[in-house]
Amino acid sequence: MMDTGIYLYCFTRTDPALPLAGVGVDATHQIFRHSCRDVTAVISEVSLEEFCGPDAEARLQDLSWVAPRARRHEEIIETVMRHAPVLPVRLGTIFSSLHSLTSRMQRHHDAVARFLDEVTDRDEWVIKGIINMEKAKDAAIAAALSEKAEQLNALSPGLRYLKEQRIRKTSEKEFHLWLGGILNSMNNELKSYAIDLCERRLQTRDVTGSDHEMVANWAFLVPRENVRDLMTRINTINSAYESEGLFLELSGPWPPFSFSPALDTETRG
Repeated sequence: MMDTGIYLYCFTRTDPALPLAGVGVDATHQIFRHSCRDVTAVISEVSLEEFCGPDAEARLQDLSWVAPRARRHEEIIETVMRHAPVLPVRLGTIFSSLHSLTSRMQRHHDAVARFLDEVTDRDEWVIKGIINMEKAKDAAIAAALSEKAEQLNALSPGLRYLKEQRIRKTSEKEFHLWLGGILNSMNNELKSYAIDLCERRLQTRDVTGSDHEMVANWAFLVPRENVRDLMTRINTINSAYESEGLFLELSGPWPPFSFSPALDTETRG
């Protein structure tokens, strides 16, 4: 008989009315719940042979194997999130038995319960700063030249050319300072709509597949009553900086992965 393990998707509050149906990440075993006092783990059985052991590392590098399981992992968490607060866990968190899972739930009960209280009626929203670097630099240079237009017009053609070149070089050097200041100002303003935020790793154009560059990647934990105002403010910011080639991209709501506490979980591999 094939050995099975317990695959964990998330923790949530114990609620008999929580709708759970369908199969788990292996497209075979049904998802179900396992409760410890007022905290419930959403789980399914999985074959340890498929997810663990010497061949597991190779499978984790195979996008065609990982992608459908990652999608199902996220779908299950998002289904729970629509009905109750969640503490999501990473893909591939597996326990050897229900007893082992119960021990972890007992050990971390207070931390999990506290987190579920903190994220009640709050979701993670991701805001990415995207820039058309060429357009933004051209706009900065144009603004610098416009500021000096009266002075430049008073110069002879030769001197004007030299002065313009110096302005262009100076603007190029100052561009990143300008961009950093703008992003810091945006961050300070937008965090007023959230109760917590964290910086996420920037993604390269090779990863995003975009011609534009990512210059900010923020996660905000936002109360649901603030979402509409946050969206409105982002639209206003984007209108203000459209000519500079800079805009903010908002996505969500997501499970609060970026804010979940690190727990002592058991992952067999």
